[in-house]
Amino acid sequence: METTAGLTFRDATDADVDTLVALVESAYRGDDSRAGWTTEADILQGQRTDPEGVLAVVKSPDSRLLTVERDGRVVACCQLEHRGSYAYFGMFAVSPTLQGGGLGKVVIAEAERLAVETWGVTEMHMTVISVRDELIAWYERRGYRRTGRMTPFPYGDERFGIPQRADLQFELLVKPLV
Repeated sequence: METTAGLTFRDATDADVDTLVALVESAYRGDDSRAGWTTEADILQGQRTDPEGVLAVVKSPDSRLLTVERDGRVVACCQLEHRGSYAYFGMFAVSPTLQGGGLGKVVIAEAERLAVETWGVTEMHMTVISVRDELIAWYERRGYRRTGRMTPFPYGDERFGIPQRADLQFELLVKPLV
């Protein structure tokens, strides 16, 4: 457990699953997500994740689900997965009412530091829905670069949401960490 700027960073446990599902859903889906700027409500409906998916990350020996607390309340989370020379960054969520205040910058910086410290990786990779221009620009300001490498959105698999448009795909973003 580490503390940075009044925040406590720790690995998620089984007991955190429901809280983390609620946090991720509130950051990306439905009307609650509109309080923040990371909402996907206009391009995807349905769920963003589920308890089984979150528990799988918690249990995976190659992953960490970093849970961020302020004053005993979970306010952010992100997944770090060790994949050889790089770490994958995913399931990033900041409470919608706290977005825009710098919390995300602190969390991603700590995630990058922990990935290097824990696994000795030299890069961080992530995938972002390619039409999320504002979100991609935010990551670019943090040093991530678009690669142009796309993977298809899993149309028809409602575990990832119900697409509201036909042009969704994921783009790989990469940042050197050393």
